[in-house]
Amino acid sequence: MGLRETIPAVGHQKFLTGLIGAPIAHSASPAMHGQAADALGIRCHYQLIEVAGAGSAELRALLASIKRIGFAGVNVTFPYKEAVVPLLDELSPAARAIGAVNTIVVRDDRLVGYNTDATGFERAIGALVKASHHGPVAVIGAGGVGKAIAHALASLGVAELAVFDSDRAKAEQIATQLHGRQQVRIAANVEDAVQGAVGLVNGTPIGMLPDLGTPVPEVLLHRGLWVADAVYSPLWTPLLTAARAKGADIMTGRELAVHQAADAFELFTGFAPPIVEMGNAFDAVMAKRYAAASNAWASARRALAKSR
Repeated sequence: MGLRETIPAVGHQKFLTGLIGAPIAHSASPAMHGQAADALGIRCHYQLIEVAGAGSAELRALLASIKRIGFAGVNVTFPYKEAVVPLLDELSPAARAIGAVNTIVVRDDRLVGYNTDATGFERAIGALVKASHHGPVAVIGAGGVGKAIAHALASLGVAELAVFDSDRAKAEQIATQLHGRQQVRIAANVEDAVQGAVGLVNGTPIGMLPDLGTPVPEVLLHRGLWVADAVYSPLWTPLLTAARAKGADIMTGRELAVHQAADAFELFTGFAPPIVEMGNAFDAVMAKRYAAASNAWASARRALAKSR
């Protein structure tokens, strides 16, 4: 997707952007967007807008205020990627096809929706798909992220998508969207989805802190299966930890996080993003987070030892 081809020239160099969703305190997006702006010599403030349980009316009011305040745009994450779609003035062709939006640009007083999860994931997963000869892939979760992942894999030409969601209607929606473009099989359960697959992608929030679950039983993982997770907090989810132990090739949520952020940054500002700098910012956030967690664990262990 040639993002720069769709963006008019930008005449100012100060940008107010942000993220709508819940929970989002863990987000690395402020650091990534801020470091990209610094590297380019522009100013960009990225505001976390945590709103839980918002209905359509509240989301509509929030989006209207974003226009009034002067935002260049906002990212959207769980649980609002599909909920915002009918509230926007315009959708990119890809966002319309996917039925989910993770990036909203304010342009000429209009809210325009894009999906950089799809473009970012396509770039991130390409090498694994090619190495596995474009074989069948299981996608677990058919919500906003799952839809983007499915469309990205279809663009890469995988042999088949086996999609499972606890809400079968969501999986069926993906099959309908990709009809005539991609062979899609609606799986009855996770085991059915993984059967015969060379790749597996978790598009659910299962495994995101504080959740410690996994969407796929360990017994289904093996060396011949590559495994990717859209979750990046923690970076090594229970699913990826188990897959690595089985000898599977893995992709953490880092690559998707960095590439979708880079595409969103370009849409917000019109400037080509320094992806290496954004990756460095992401890594710094993760290193600080894990150091804090390790220190907290060590302190807890010392306190426990003293109490004995």
